[in-house]
Amino acid sequence: MTTAVQQPLASEQRDMIRDELLRSLTRLERSMKANGLAVRPRDLEQDTVGRLSRVEALQSQGLTKTLAAREQAQLEQIVAALRRLEEGTYGSCNCCGGAIPMERLMIYPETLSCSVCACRA
Repeated sequence: MTTAVQQPLASEQRDMIRDELLRSLTRLERSMKANGLAVRPRDLEQDTVGRLSRVEALQSQGLTKTLAAREQAQLEQIVAALRRLEEGTYGSCNCCGGAIPMERLMIYPETLSCSVCACRA
């Protein structure tokens, strides 16, 4: 398999990507802080009345925990993308080694693969 030669991102492109990643990071941290309060365990006997209320509270708590896990994973992806950007390895597909098109990077700045390799997964 041949791999495309990775062209370094232009300075303006690096700045655009960095700005987008930092905006995403700020939004995510704000969301995680707000949702962090909802993840705390609740005393279901005192907070709710009746069986259905307890079930609804458990479901809500489960959804909040799922959201928190998803946000944590996204946070790790964004931080890793910022690290790759600083190291100069950002924009290369982890699967084929080819360049990830700028259009894809602008839509999914934390991506690790080109659209061809992402479709195979």
